[in-house]
Amino acid sequence: MPSTTSQARAAGDTWLERLTRAGFIGYGVVHLLFAYVIVRIAFGRPAQDGDQSGAMQRLAEKSFGAALIVAIVVGLVAMALWQILEIFAEHRTVDRVASGGRAAFYLYLGWNGVKVLRGKSASSADTQQNTAEGLLASTAGRVTVVGAGVVVAAIGVGLAIAGITRRFEKHLRMSGMNAATRRLITRLGVVGYTAKGAAYSVAGVLFIAAALQYDPDKARGLDAALRALSSHTYGSWLLLLVAIGFAAYGLFAMAESRYRKV
Repeated sequence: MPSTTSQARAAGDTWLERLTRAGFIGYGVVHLLFAYVIVRIAFGRPAQDGDQSGAMQRLAEKSFGAALIVAIVVGLVAMALWQILEIFAEHRTVDRVASGGRAAFYLYLGWNGVKVLRGKSASSADTQQNTAEGLLASTAGRVTVVGAGVVVAAIGVGLAIAGITRRFEKHLRMSGMNAATRRLITRLGVVGYTAKGAAYSVAGVLFIAAALQYDPDKARGLDAALRALSSHTYGSWLLLLVAIGFAAYGLFAMAESRYRKV
């Protein structure tokens, strides 16, 4: 009996595949907007928090922003459903865990989009800081924050390794690209994954520092990581490099809408 995922793939261009591929475009847009937010932080004009929710808040300010956020949320939910199906299709435990993590992250981003649409001003960075502030009041809570930091840092290292070793290529239909397209998408993937991994690694280390130093301000995820980079002597240049990396990842995600194996 073929699996549900196999049946969906055999059906070809299904509704879920179409929505998932559209979701990659929206996912790319979020990263491009995030890159713009990072540039603003680099030049001392941070209008929003330095994370994906800040990018969506920036988008919501535009006349067409609400409609585009709705489309992005629908796409993210489709991407999450696709990854949930992948959990049952994968044979290796590590691949199942990776699919589950992706599904949870897509749903998390989608929920941030819903909160922006509902007009809630509290960002994911604020939520993380407030949660950490409560947890730091107890030993068990501090251990939890350290554990979260280790997980986030490990995700960051994994993303960087995937970029450096070009592991992401196994998820793409490389045979469908010509040589020039293959080179371009590979370079975008290497730069994008590596930069994103570096940012998440710094965020994870800051979570651990927040627990050890009893400082919830450091437990703001990517927002704290970017502001930590900005405090260095060459902070603006470091942030511009990170912005280029996230922009590259955004363009790579858009390319995935066509070439990703779904």
